[in-house]
Amino acid sequence: MQKFKSASVAVVLGAFAVVGTASAATCQNPAGFDAFLGQVRADAAQAGVSQRAISEGLSGVAMDPDVTRHDHAQGVFHQTLEQFSSRMISKYRLTKGRQLIAKYKPTFDRIEAQFGVPAPIIVALWGLETDFGAYTGKFKTIPALATLAFDCRRSPYFQTELIDALKLVQRGDLSPSQMRGAWAGELGQTQFMPSSYLKYAVNYGGGRNLLHSVPDVLASTANYLHSYGWQRGQGWDPGSANFGVIQQWNKADVYSHTIALFADRLAGK
Repeated sequence: MQKFKSASVAVVLGAFAVVGTASAATCQNPAGFDAFLGQVRADAAQAGVSQRAISEGLSGVAMDPDVTRHDHAQGVFHQTLEQFSSRMISKYRLTKGRQLIAKYKPTFDRIEAQFGVPAPIIVALWGLETDFGAYTGKFKTIPALATLAFDCRRSPYFQTELIDALKLVQRGDLSPSQMRGAWAGELGQTQFMPSSYLKYAVNYGGGRNLLHSVPDVLASTANYLHSYGWQRGQGWDPGSANFGVIQQWNKADVYSHTIALFADRLAGK
């Protein structure tokens, strides 16, 4: 999820609260970044990643100082729900969102039948995360994750995501050159971290391509919510079980409430 460019505040408001399993690679390795990558290669092989995927994914990877600058520049978010939601739920996004619901109605019908998640929730997430795919990010994912993994602040989490990115290469979903997104490693039109991409991406005709295949994006987003317990036919406003699922997408109170409000307005509530 991108910081502000796509309207998301996940990075600012705790997307890194989840701690991944620590790998053996030592952050800020005294021998330098290349030595650190050598450790990552060993960890990835131990995790079952093929040598082909490791070599393809880590070849030529260098630290990205822009990623470090973005990470260290994070501030405290102070906007109220009213301030944030009024900015994010724009007339343009409401109009565009309704047009997209109509355009992809057969896909949304299929998705709701399979996963139980209605179009307004999916479209609200799509719009808030990347303006419906307009701003998915330009950072090279593997170098970004390697840079953040080398930093000791959240190293176990990003080392795990880095190895999962290599698993995506091995699975054939994306090549390293295709893997571009937000500075913290999020990929695709609803900004999945590599671990979520591995778990929840589904093939709705595009081969699990969450960068360019809209049906894959929409179905995978629904699969994520379904996997966290979305209840078919139920509401999603605060206090409901489905609102709790929205909070699994983003635990930031202002963001989760904005998702629900955006979906309400798309649904004509």
